[in-house]
Amino acid sequence: MIVNTHQTGWEIIHQRAHGLLAMKIASHWRKDQRPKRWIETLVAIAEHDDAQEDWQETNHLNPSGAPLDFSLKPFNMIQLRRITELSQHKGRWIAMLISMHMSFLYEEKRGQNKVIDEFLELQLANQKKWRKELTVSIKEAKHAYALMQWCDRFSLILCRNELPEAERTLEISKGPDGKRYEVRQLSDQSVVVHPWPFEEDTFELSIETAVLSQLSFKNDRHLIDFILNAPITVKQWMLRKGV
Repeated sequence: MIVNTHQTGWEIIHQRAHGLLAMKIASHWRKDQRPKRWIETLVAIAEHDDAQEDWQETNHLNPSGAPLDFSLKPFNMIQLRRITELSQHKGRWIAMLISMHMSFLYEEKRGQNKVIDEFLELQLANQKKWRKELTVSIKEAKHAYALMQWCDRFSLILCRNELPEAERTLEISKGPDGKRYEVRQLSDQSVVVHPWPFEEDTFELSIETAVLSQLSFKNDRHLIDFILNAPITVKQWMLRKGV
């Protein structure tokens, strides 16, 4: 889960909701830059974090009892294996993109121990195997994944309230066309991306969040129950093409 501070406590955004927002962003992408397997790409973007959040475990609180942001959770190989295995149930294209996402996130951990190295090598072998079976070039696969990574990053910027103040710009990342993209929020609260990568000149984005009025919790069950009964708010953004 994504945890933001809020004037009354905490704002909680589930990672599945973050993935849905990333997919919404992708759904507006320029038609001439969309991968051939468009629907499958959207599914991969929407579901890339679905298995990251396991509420059957007890690791959603820090030592003080506050909700723990996903970025602060310890490395969990069991969850990573589950993500890559479950993705294969829907098809090789989806599995390939999610496997590429695992490589992108965790390649920096190579050399730390044998288990991680074996996992990373398996991802590279699977990606090569699936590209061959799908008759997809490395260039096509990288193009599709660059879109997925871009939408994931932009979704996190919005979810984490990272848009700078005073109309300052923030880099999102390089897009599938290799260009550097930046975002800024104008004084009227509309959001501008430059260069503009979307099909429409204006569109809205939204995500549901849970607002918790309590700062600390006894255990994960206490937190879960509080989230399930918390008031839901909708965060919204109006994106528009800049002049």
